Amino acid sequence: MKITRFLWKLAFFCPILALCAGPLAATQQDVPHVSADVGTCRAAFVVRDGSNKPIYNAKIDVTIHYGFMNLRKTQLEIATNADGKALVEGLPNFPKKPLEFVVKSGTVSKVITDDPSSTCLGNFDVTLKVR
Repeated sequence: MKITRFLWKLAFFCPILALCAGPLAATQQDVPHVSADVGTCRAAFVVRDGSNKPIYNAKIDVTIHYGFMNLRKTQLEIATNADGKALVEGLPNFPKKPLEFVVKSGTVSKVITDDPSSTCLGNFDVTLKVR
């Protein structure tokens, strides 16, 4: 008897909770991320325009050389979300040369240099201004 009552309550409240939680999950932006699977370092980007507004769909490109004599190469590209955020994970811990991230939006681009051996968990605020 008690189990049947519990099941009826569960069947009644589960759809109500699902309807209430749906709009909450839709308002939170997921940060797009890509992984190079070469190391444990990461670089987080926030891209804004000259008026400090986030730029949607700004492209971030990086080429990672690794392995014996840097013969292996991985090219990554990711676009920012509506908040102007993107995350690159799995960067090498000790690259031979600093990594160069090219941030592009339209005709404007900027190069960000990062050495993961000194800043393994890098956070970069990038401002793209039209001149």
